[in-house]
Amino acid sequence: MKKLLAILLAAACAFSLAACAAAPDTPAAEEQPDCISDQTTQQLAAPVEAAMAQYPNEAKYTASNGNFDSEKYDEDWDAWWESYQEKTADMTDPAAMTHWFTTSIPALMQDAGKENRVCSPLNIYMALSMLAAVTDGQTRQQILDALGAESLELLQKQTAQLWTENSWDDGIVTSVLANSIWLRDEYSYNEETLQKLGEEFYASAFSGEMGTDAYNNMLRDWINEHTGNLLTEQASGLELAPATVLALVSTIYYRASWSDKFSGSATTQDVFHAPDGDVTADFMHSSDSNTVYYGDGFSAIGLSLENSGRMWLLKPDEGVDAAELLQNKDALGLLLANGNWSQTQRARVNLSLPKFDVSSDLDILDTLAQLGMTDVMDGTKSDFTPLTTANDSLELTQAKHAARVKIDEDGCEAAAYTILGVEATAMMGPEDEIDFTLDKPFVFAITGIDGLPLFVGLVNQPG
Repeated sequence: MKKLLAILLAAACAFSLAACAAAPDTPAAEEQPDCISDQTTQQLAAPVEAAMAQYPNEAKYTASNGNFDSEKYDEDWDAWWESYQEKTADMTDPAAMTHWFTTSIPALMQDAGKENRVCSPLNIYMALSMLAAVTDGQTRQQILDALGAESLELLQKQTAQLWTENSWDDGIVTSVLANSIWLRDEYSYNEETLQKLGEEFYASAFSGEMGTDAYNNMLRDWINEHTGNLLTEQASGLELAPATVLALVSTIYYRASWSDKFSGSATTQDVFHAPDGDVTADFMHSSDSNTVYYGDGFSAIGLSLENSGRMWLLKPDEGVDAAELLQNKDALGLLLANGNWSQTQRARVNLSLPKFDVSSDLDILDTLAQLGMTDVMDGTKSDFTPLTTANDSLELTQAKHAARVKIDEDGCEAAAYTILGVEATAMMGPEDEIDFTLDKPFVFAITGIDGLPLFVGLVNQPG
């Protein structure tokens, strides 16, 4: 372990001293302590990405006397445009992600009942990609099959592309992804695998004593920092068990403005017909030319987000439950079509949309098993040989996912995290089995600039 610490600490310095001085304005910026904070709980390495050129705000180029600095404005515009083109030059083919989105969304959104439900399939995909990198054999193959990836190499290329196109902080759109690995001190790890997680999955590395307050607090602080403090309530209960040997954590924070903002003066209170009875909500209103999309059991519109993707709003047809749309192949197809749809109508849409703030805190261990990832949860079958040289029986025992999305007249803000905890367990035989027997609900999704769903949700209560 000491040799590994030396390698990772050297890597931390090689990444850049900028890791200790990133701008604190966004969740991407980590307020770094010294490279070693103490001998038991410490951050070992943090990747640093090049800053994106900022979108020029015209007001900043106008002097107090009214003169406009067009030369500086044009210079900054060109820099931003070059940065924008670099990020959008080679976008992910939605077909490569179809399997994951069309299987994971129904599984994650099932059994919501009358409650709100929101998830980030992209965030879970990123966490599972790291899990694939620390497993092998049939264990890895089941993860690859669930993600719709032919090989680990192709998966790594896919995650790198998704990372690039969904990492924005240009003053207009904030879309920040972050990964981290949490190590158990004095445990034997495969150094090459951990280096790969840092280099190919942009993961920060931490080391400490599992189960201690200090390490758990560091984990919660890291998650809150990288989710814009939107999920502090959910993160407050997160803990790493003493038997944990590795935790893989992935986060996403997203903030964007509507291309056409709603007028605050037009917002009115009206009735939302929730499953448990009518409630009063603040409804935003607009009347604009838009495209209406029709499918089996629903109609939908897309609201453009400035320099980003869209928020899709799916309204169930009369007699159709909104939750049914999350199991509907036609509705899921629309979310992946990026506007390429045959059944459309151009019209003036008089939109009444309730402001909402919805969140979920999910245990997704059973969901991952439902998606075919079973060996990783069974210490008698799991293969973690890329992770460790220790002769321990390891299994995935913790899989938590939390997400939150809120919208108002200006735009939307969202965040999610996924934590996957791997523990050392005693070798045992098969266990015995013991039976311990829109003025109404609607579906939404936020797509990124590549058209792929960042967040998907069911609103049963807009509050």
